[in-house]
Amino acid sequence: MAFAPIFADGASGAGRIRARTRSAGRAIAALAVAAPLLAAASLGGADAAAAAEKASLRLKWLPQAQFAGFYVAKAKGFYEAEGIDLTINPGGPNLNAEALVASGADTFGLSGGVESHLAAVDKGMSLVAIGVAHQKTPYAFVTYPDSGINTLEDFKGRKVSTWYSGSQYTLKAMLATAGITESDLTIMPQSVSMNPFIDREVDVATATLYNELNTLKARGLTDLKIFQPDDYGIVVQRDTLITTAETIKDKPELVQGFFDATVKGWKYALQHKDEAVDILLKVDPGMDRKHQEAMIDTIEDVMIAGKGASDGMFFIDYDTLQKQHDILLAAGVMKNPVDLKTAFDPSFWEKAPVDDKKL
Repeated sequence: MAFAPIFADGASGAGRIRARTRSAGRAIAALAVAAPLLAAASLGGADAAAAAEKASLRLKWLPQAQFAGFYVAKAKGFYEAEGIDLTINPGGPNLNAEALVASGADTFGLSGGVESHLAAVDKGMSLVAIGVAHQKTPYAFVTYPDSGINTLEDFKGRKVSTWYSGSQYTLKAMLATAGITESDLTIMPQSVSMNPFIDREVDVATATLYNELNTLKARGLTDLKIFQPDDYGIVVQRDTLITTAETIKDKPELVQGFFDATVKGWKYALQHKDEAVDILLKVDPGMDRKHQEAMIDTIEDVMIAGKGASDGMFFIDYDTLQKQHDILLAAGVMKNPVDLKTAFDPSFWEKAPVDDKKL
């Protein structure tokens, strides 16, 4: 006589089999009902994914807290909510955001700044800035206290490194205020590393207030001589958000959705800095957390300055733009005047939610 085994809960093997059979029957019936719904949902998701418009953003530099708002907007699904499948492409010392956007390689870009944007427009590139991130000059030119460089006139005959993403124009315009031309010194492209300056291979280097200056201070270089463009009447607003005139004309909804998601991402990043740094470290785990935390604090300061505080992030300040334009034109950075109303379009900023533009 065969005995059905007894399980720990007291049910016999035969009982278990019947129970499993009934359960399987119910499951099959449930699946029969659910399958069409799941299929519909799957197709709906596929349709939504297919409907999402692909676009790309070219940054001006490598991933870091300077761009936290974009990465946060991507991670939190803000671009996706606007129907945009956005790819964030890093920049670098040999990449030019203006040229890549103008060529169509990227949909949007974060350009070097107002100076590089105006220079690009002057060269005939069909670019339009839809927002200005940094409301005051976020970088300076630094040298050692024992370098013998105490005034702009002392730059003559020296080696000066700077980034060719726009700051070279600021340098030339600043030197022009002292009657110094490019031929009076040697201007060299600056790499990602500050080692050439630390090793004294160059006399003057460019340092952002939120990145390189913090790096130098961490190396014990706390008594550097600093030349800030603002002290010479040159306020350089940086990190302009750009696209092409064609994209604005043909896809205004895409541009508005991108702008709205971007502003929302920046507000969230500056209100949740720890989480923003967490997101950045997932993009590049090799970054130093303390350095990124210090950077995002300084980034907030330069973004929420002047009109950035009173009117909102990415505000386009035509009065300040005109001053920058005139200085750059006088310094020969541009060959011809640029129509600021054509080069900058505030309409997307104006339509963005007011609450998202202010902290």
